[in-house]
Amino acid sequence: MGWKVGREKGRTKGRRLKYSEPEIAWLRDNSTMEINAWCAAFREQFGHEDATPAKLHSLRKREGWKTGRTGQFEKGAVPWSKGKRRPYNANSASTQFKKGQLPLNYRGPGHESTGDDGYVWIVLDATNPWTGASTWRVHKHRHLWEQVNGPVPPGHVLKCLDGDRTNSDPANWDAVPHGLLPRLNGKSRRDYDRAPAALKPTIMAIAKLEHRAANAAHKRGAQK
Repeated sequence: MGWKVGREKGRTKGRRLKYSEPEIAWLRDNSTMEINAWCAAFREQFGHEDATPAKLHSLRKREGWKTGRTGQFEKGAVPWSKGKRRPYNANSASTQFKKGQLPLNYRGPGHESTGDDGYVWIVLDATNPWTGASTWRVHKHRHLWEQVNGPVPPGHVLKCLDGDRTNSDPANWDAVPHGLLPRLNGKSRRDYDRAPAALKPTIMAIAKLEHRAANAAHKRGAQK
């Protein structure tokens, strides 16, 4: 019926172009040329009008011919844009930082944030002793408490008294021994943090009394 498939004359789908031995030899010997110049020179040399840069590129890859180019800058190479000013573009200029402008996510001294555990962090205008950074991010409640009471004693932690960890008032925190914490929550089942405000002082007093009694018994046992 003479239906057309849209392919070039002399082409069969799935088959590669047929090249003569002289053509293959020429292509191989000149395979390091830039692809467009390579194609133009080949067409001029052999009159292969159906040759295109894409087809010759595929041929070069199939045959494994190397171009000698890696696509990388050689050591000592100077970029073409060195020393040139970028042309002004209004769209890109609108997204550029202005002199003295701070990014939206800047976290300078005084910035506060609340962690997933409910504690408040604050950024201090002080050198970080661990990293040497110009600012230091610390727990706000501990920073304020130590300003009033001095450093937290060794073996102690600050316990939130009203259960609201965002309340950083030093009066809302008490330095308690590590060993006291299980008597407030955990296996003691007293659930201090969720207990009614009226019961919290009683739970704390009982826990401290038990802790002192346990320490005293331990010391007596060690002396025997």
